[in-house]
Amino acid sequence: MKLALRTLHEFRSRLGRYKLQERRLARAALADDPAIDAALREHMAEHAVPEATVRRRVQSYLDEIIPYFNVLSYYKLGYNIAKIFVNLLYKVSVDHQDEPALNRIPRRDVVVYLMNHRSNADYVVVAYVLARGVHVSYAVGEWARAWPLEYVFKSFGAYFIRRRYREPLYHTVLERYVQHITKNGVTQGIFPEGGLTRDGRLRPPKLGLLDYICRTLLDPEFSRDIWFVPVAINYDRVLEDRSLIRELIDERDRPGRIAQFGTVVSYLLSNTARLLTGRLKRYGRVAVNFGTPQSLRDWLRTAPEGVLAWPRERRLPELERLAREMLDRIGAIIPVTPVPLAAATLLSFGQTVVSRAAVLERMDQLRDRLQDVNGKMVRGGARIAEVWDRAWRMLRMRRLVVADGDALVILPRGRPLLEYYANSIAHLVPIRGPRMPFHKAHEIDANLPRLRA
Repeated sequence: MKLALRTLHEFRSRLGRYKLQERRLARAALADDPAIDAALREHMAEHAVPEATVRRRVQSYLDEIIPYFNVLSYYKLGYNIAKIFVNLLYKVSVDHQDEPALNRIPRRDVVVYLMNHRSNADYVVVAYVLARGVHVSYAVGEWARAWPLEYVFKSFGAYFIRRRYREPLYHTVLERYVQHITKNGVTQGIFPEGGLTRDGRLRPPKLGLLDYICRTLLDPEFSRDIWFVPVAINYDRVLEDRSLIRELIDERDRPGRIAQFGTVVSYLLSNTARLLTGRLKRYGRVAVNFGTPQSLRDWLRTAPEGVLAWPRERRLPELERLAREMLDRIGAIIPVTPVPLAAATLLSFGQTVVSRAAVLERMDQLRDRLQDVNGKMVRGGARIAEVWDRAWRMLRMRRLVVADGDALVILPRGRPLLEYYANSIAHLVPIRGPRMPFHKAHEIDANLPRLRA
């Protein structure tokens, strides 16, 4: 216990006493929850099953959802693994668009980080960035419910959700758990898109968890506010990018679990070999931007009165407005790292062969446009040639683009990945204006593979 307290002091973490007793307290509170009891009896009547059977079902849901947070596991094991992993693969940039507003959030209020979802590494990156100050309890999908990941994530305080499971009893249990930890001040991290982006663009919002959290305000004993903090993440290289775009190139190309497992094992072995032989190179930059927080009580003053108590079918369209506002805030602060900027530049010409001088000139133009829309360019003050050189190392290493004298050639298999990275900032730098002439004839091949819309 003394080691755990020293660890919290070292990290200056905001961790309530509830968090250290969460599993026991949550089980006790939810076992007698009136809403769960009503859903249980409705399930009994609908499916004609005994009460004991349904209660066992509820207990299995609670066992599945509720984590068993361990301070030493999170801060000694998890933090150090994340530190090694993140710094081994990336150079990390962190920015705050309105740090005074973040500092003004009252300590007694509840904070929920809303993040765009580009990679499964998002969990690790954001937890690492926030570790010295706050512990984040993530909502994690079914992909992590495999040994030993399930036990690792639960010891880190993450709770599991079934994303496409429609049983009302399960969703009542999940909703009441989310509201229970919100009432107890647990800082949460959720992905409003509901899953990883497949084409690089922000996805439409999913409203389930957001609805659960917002409806915590209906509890008359809950007098605090809930603050939604937009968090935008971008990478020079997403670890699983090729797997994410495979189905968008060809919808029949869906790898099975064994194939996916083989890919992961092959990736780990090859990179371990590179590390041991000194050939492992960083994958460029990962950047995290924190935006201006939104008070839920302030937002409700602009919404119809009593909206949280409306029936679900009437309530969700209003909450979708909140979700889209937060996604717009996330999109506005998406960090522009070198690879997405270079990818957008290369594709802006609509050609396979482009001169390097034209690319540099167009990149400079796009950087100016980013400044016009207050875009968040990482190392925006660097010379454009330096930005290109950082991107070029990654494009060349991944065999997306090759040099042919003074020209750059986009390889056919590289175009879908370039589109994937360019899409992450397409809402910030839409390409307009005439095409530029170059020093030689250029190939325009309409049959090159592209991401499907």
